[in-house]
Amino acid sequence: MAPRPALELRDADTEDAAGLIALWRECAGASADEGAEAFTQQSLWREPSVAEAASALEIHLQHPGKRIIVALSEGEIIGATVCYVSTLTPITLTAMLIVTEIQVSPRFRRRSVASTLLSAAASYGDENDCEFVVASIPAHAREPNRYLTKLGFNQIAVLRAISSSKLRSRLTGKVTHSRDTGKLIAVRRTLRRRHGGRTKA
Repeated sequence: MAPRPALELRDADTEDAAGLIALWRECAGASADEGAEAFTQQSLWREPSVAEAASALEIHLQHPGKRIIVALSEGEIIGATVCYVSTLTPITLTAMLIVTEIQVSPRFRRRSVASTLLSAAASYGDENDCEFVVASIPAHAREPNRYLTKLGFNQIAVLRAISSSKLRSRLTGKVTHSRDTGKLIAVRRTLRRRHGGRTKA
């Protein structure tokens, strides 16, 4: 087993844009041979420019209760996780921590990097009185799924994705059909009322 690297944890900033792009690129490339589900996940990955990544980081870092924690080894970003505090439902105040990313460089996996990042995220959840921690990871990622299952995470939801244009196209057809059906029903009701009135007369 490879020795554990000496890790430094800190919050990300906009200057980490290039390092985070390299990490995401490496992780995306490592999942390329994991089957059809991995291919679907890959289709959601588009490598940004450094300027775009820096702008996106600035937006995320301004989000209340949100943190992007990076793990560094000898100055290189080798892992990252994103977490933020929310409520269990929109109508309750039960706090929960949502972890949306657990990225670890394939070169440093199985060296407790993910555990260290997740521990930091959990501590942040404790600081904010979160009763639950929810982790969102790709369905095809077998190792992370097994790891979280061993820790006691249970599956509570399924995330599905579709392009906005495709969704609009498909919903437009359904909505149009629904409106036409509603108009037809209204016309039939009007005809029945008229016919019923003539019969009574």
